[in-house]
Amino acid sequence: MSRPTLTCVLVAAVAFGAPSTLSPAKGARIDVTADALLAAVYEEIVRGRLDAALQNIEGLIRVRPNFRLAHLIKGDLLLARARPINTIGAAPNVPEAHMEGLRAEALARLRAYRERPPADRVPRYLLQLREDQKYAVVVDTHRSRLYLYQNDDGKPRFVADYYVSSGKNGALKVREGDEKTPIGVYHVTESLPAQKLSDFYGSGAFPINYPNEWDRIQGRNGHGIWLHGTPSNTYSRPPRSSNGCVVLANSDLDALARNLQIGVTPVIISEDVEWLSPEDWASERTSFRDQLEQWRADWESLDTERYLTHYSKGFSAPNQDLDSWSRHKRLVNGAKSWIKVKVSNLSMFRDPGKDGLVLVTFDQEYRSNNLSNTAKKRQYWLHEDGRWLIVYEGTV
Repeated sequence: MSRPTLTCVLVAAVAFGAPSTLSPAKGARIDVTADALLAAVYEEIVRGRLDAALQNIEGLIRVRPNFRLAHLIKGDLLLARARPINTIGAAPNVPEAHMEGLRAEALARLRAYRERPPADRVPRYLLQLREDQKYAVVVDTHRSRLYLYQNDDGKPRFVADYYVSSGKNGALKVREGDEKTPIGVYHVTESLPAQKLSDFYGSGAFPINYPNEWDRIQGRNGHGIWLHGTPSNTYSRPPRSSNGCVVLANSDLDALARNLQIGVTPVIISEDVEWLSPEDWASERTSFRDQLEQWRADWESLDTERYLTHYSKGFSAPNQDLDSWSRHKRLVNGAKSWIKVKVSNLSMFRDPGKDGLVLVTFDQEYRSNNLSNTAKKRQYWLHEDGRWLIVYEGTV
């Protein structure tokens, strides 16, 4: 092996580690035009087959001619024939800031290809999907990855994953203009076609409901957080390059869009996804459902004081705190001879931004001796002092 080739191999090995056997989840989608071909190029480099690597990268450029990272790697491969290189993006006279973004993208893509979502684990956040929620989106800002899960008879099943860019100043958005991506449980609110947008947003956009109720309780503000595409002059953007949005390649956004349901599909954004075994996931789901059922049963019992023990001292509802909520419930329940409460179409999602916070949404059918109504209810439950307590309740 020549010295240039050896140096190139060392750079790749240090940056990405030695090749390993990949074990994608059954049925998982791997992007054969980007991540997989980049990984194939890297493995050819490690094996010392620069001509094969160059062939692969040229094939990728033919498919994605605006893929800047692929052009960068091609330049390195050509340069490595003539002299040693000691970094990714060794071509002369290229701004270092530009190079850093492309290096970060290369690392994120290859790491994601090698470290597949564990086939025997599920994201901790997807405690329960409603029957009409056919898919769920989970974003990992640390890994620059978006994971798509299908609702398989109530259990999340991994379907696909995509490279994404996020806020240039990191995650956990707090205020307008901080250029951070929010962390929490959201859903898509509308679909904006490319015809209604500037080229900056690529093939379309899907706004999410940031700030949600919990964000507002925490004093967070800002707006305009979208899942959207990339400008026509580039295939993708560096991992930390958006003003807070989650950005995908246009082809990936188009593929994802087929599975997004407006007002329905949850979008959970995390800094670092937590994974659970199916057994631990089922245990957490059952445990929390038991807590919710106890709240429902205590409401039906007409024991108002016991019912109120399910509410946190920091509880709030629209225009109410715990004191006003308690007075209202005592007054209303005092006039009842019986109450029946039915909960259906239940969804439960753990919030990645705060340990021990669960967002619950359900259809509530309320009947009593003098009033009956239905409503879509949303609650936030917080684990405090060893108990699950409601910190927010309102209608959707």
